[in-house]
Amino acid sequence: MQRLTKSLRSLPFPAGKILRTQLVVRREYSSEIPDPVELSFDSYTGENPETSPPLLTYHGLFGSKQNWRGISKALVRKVSRKVYAIDVRNHGESPHSSVHNSKAMSEDLRLFMEQRSHPNAACMGHSMGGRSMMYFARKYPELVERLIVVDISPISVPRSTGEMTEIFDAMVSLDLSPSMSMSEGRKIAREKLLKATEDETVDFIMLNLRKDPDTGAFSWACNAHVLREFLTRFDKYQSNLEELPPYTGPTTFICGTRSPYMRREQWPQIQKMFPNSEIHWLDAGHLVHFEKPQEFLTIVSEFLNRTD
Repeated sequence: MQRLTKSLRSLPFPAGKILRTQLVVRREYSSEIPDPVELSFDSYTGENPETSPPLLTYHGLFGSKQNWRGISKALVRKVSRKVYAIDVRNHGESPHSSVHNSKAMSEDLRLFMEQRSHPNAACMGHSMGGRSMMYFARKYPELVERLIVVDISPISVPRSTGEMTEIFDAMVSLDLSPSMSMSEGRKIAREKLLKATEDETVDFIMLNLRKDPDTGAFSWACNAHVLREFLTRFDKYQSNLEELPPYTGPTTFICGTRSPYMRREQWPQIQKMFPNSEIHWLDAGHLVHFEKPQEFLTIVSEFLNRTD
C-alpha cells in the first residue's frame, strides 16, 4: 500500500474544494425490492464552471470513497464537472443494510441523483462498483450521460466464492479485546487475514478496521456479515444483467494488463452489451487508478471532455 500511496502523491493536487458529508440513516430493507439508502459522499469542485453533468464514482469491495480522493482532486482541474466520491451501501460511512447487490446499489444511486436534482450524470466504478454502474446504465440509461468501467468484466470474476468466503470468515470471526491498542489489534487481524489471502489484499482490507474511541471496541467499517451472505449471489450478476437492454451511451473500459478481472477474449461479447464502447489497457494490476494514476487521469479526463 505504501507504493500505491506514493503513486497517488505524485499527482498535482491543487486547490480544489471538498465538501464532506456523512449520513447515518438506518432502515429496514426488503430482499425482493430493495429500499434505497442515503449514501455518504465527498464532493469536489474546481475552478472550471460546471457546464457538464457531474461525475459519480463507486469504489470496489472493501473500499470507500477515499479510494477516489486523489483522482477526484486532480480531475476537477481538467473537466467542467463536479465530482462525487460515494461510499456504497455496507461500506465506509454509508448505512449498513441487510441487502447487497447491484440492483440495490443502483437504486441508491438513483435516489442520490433525485435528491440533488441531477437529470443525468457520468458514472464511474471500479470492480464491484463498476458492475453496479454497468447495471445502473442498463437499468436507467436516461440517467447516464456516459459510463466508465474500471477493471471489471460484466461476464465473470476470477476469485472463487470459496476464497472470498475464507476472507470474510476471517473478518467476522476476529475477536479483539477492547483493551488492546490499535497497533496490537491490527497485528492480530493482519496475521489472521494472511491465512486467507495475499499480502496486498490484506493491506487493502485493513483500511476497514476501526476502534471506538469511547469503548475501545474493534469493528469493520464494511458490513462483513452481510457481504459474506451475498457472496453466493454474485454469480447471478450476468443473468440479471441480460434481462436489461444494451447501454448505447459512450462507454470506456480501463483495465490492467496484469489483472485477471478482465479477459481480452470477452471483449466481443461485452461490446454487444455496450455497443458504443472502447477499451484501454494499462500496465497495471487490479488497482489501475492507484498504480497508474497519471495515465488513468488522462484517459478519464479526455473521455469526459468529449462531446459525443
